[in-house]
Amino acid sequence: MQELSYYEILEVTQSADKTTIKKAYRKMAKMYHPDKNQGNEDAEHKFKLCNEAYQCLSDEKQKSIYDRYGKEGLQGMGGGGRRSSGGFDDLGSMFEDMFNGFGGGGGRSRRQNPEDMEKYQLDLEVEMYLTFNEAIFGCEKEVEFTYKKACKPCKGTGAKNAKLSTCKQCKGQGQVFIKQGFMTFSQTCPVCNGAGNAPSDACTSCHGNGYEETRESVTIKIPQGIDEGNRLRVSGKGNIGKRASRGDLYVTFGVKPDKHFQREGNDVYIAIPVFFTQAVAGETLTIPSLRGELALKLDVGTKDKQHFTFRNEGIEDVHGHGKGNLIAQVNITYPKKLNDEQKELLTKLQDSFGIESKPHEGVLDSAIDKMKSWFK
Repeated sequence: MQELSYYEILEVTQSADKTTIKKAYRKMAKMYHPDKNQGNEDAEHKFKLCNEAYQCLSDEKQKSIYDRYGKEGLQGMGGGGRRSSGGFDDLGSMFEDMFNGFGGGGGRSRRQNPEDMEKYQLDLEVEMYLTFNEAIFGCEKEVEFTYKKACKPCKGTGAKNAKLSTCKQCKGQGQVFIKQGFMTFSQTCPVCNGAGNAPSDACTSCHGNGYEETRESVTIKIPQGIDEGNRLRVSGKGNIGKRASRGDLYVTFGVKPDKHFQREGNDVYIAIPVFFTQAVAGETLTIPSLRGELALKLDVGTKDKQHFTFRNEGIEDVHGHGKGNLIAQVNITYPKKLNDEQKELLTKLQDSFGIESKPHEGVLDSAIDKMKSWFK
């Protein structure tokens, strides 16, 4: 089978300019990319050929040698120009266009006019802490925040008189390339942050930042049931870009713990101290709840750490999906000291239960008899 030339692989003529070659490469690379052709070995092979062809034809020196001597002339340069930075640059750009370039943004942002690129995200995030009851029942709060606005004298570029020059570090490519052995890696230029252009002189108004900061406040209505880590979006209160477009403000909430109630999702737990005689007798206690008081009827012989559940007495779901439960946990307490009268009363009470008050005796007697048998 006759081997195709680099021009035939990309389906362009030998007289094609760099723009045409680049456009053809991006089209072919997208068509045969492995992620879109999983398990297709033929597509994977064609993808590699497209990459090899473009790395050669995108480099003027390699292209010139190839046009005169073919692939053999490139052998002394590392074989087919695989060390050229051009292919890595545009392959990365192609990935961005494929996976991030929805709606005209994403991957193409690095290729747009540097004067249109924002120096900061338009969306803004702040944190706000609420008390337990504010989060449970909702409230209105005033949020104070600082937002960014593009500097007018430099039009948000950070450059004096808005004049930008080609970045000296990356020479306008927006990326720098690092060679490690046979591999070449690209990364965003640390000087121009991928713009390809940088200020020759810093703007005296914003000191090169490209923006000014302004304090503002807004009152927001917090819904009941908000929880730790929940976010609330306030439309049109974020940072302002170069073209006066404004992002959104996102308020992330933290909730301070309560002294008595402990939250688990929409359920609320409360520890109820119960004296041992109350637990034994199965008394009815009045306990606090989120919205008032409840009657807790103990079982006769209630156990320590036993739970009693009150349905729909918990927290209202922030999305309106009903209420959680209130769970009361019994913590049985015992006296630390007894006087003679109390000891006598407890002894009488114990004796009144007869053999029922000595459940350990049968178990211990059988255990002792078994142990004695071991030494016979």
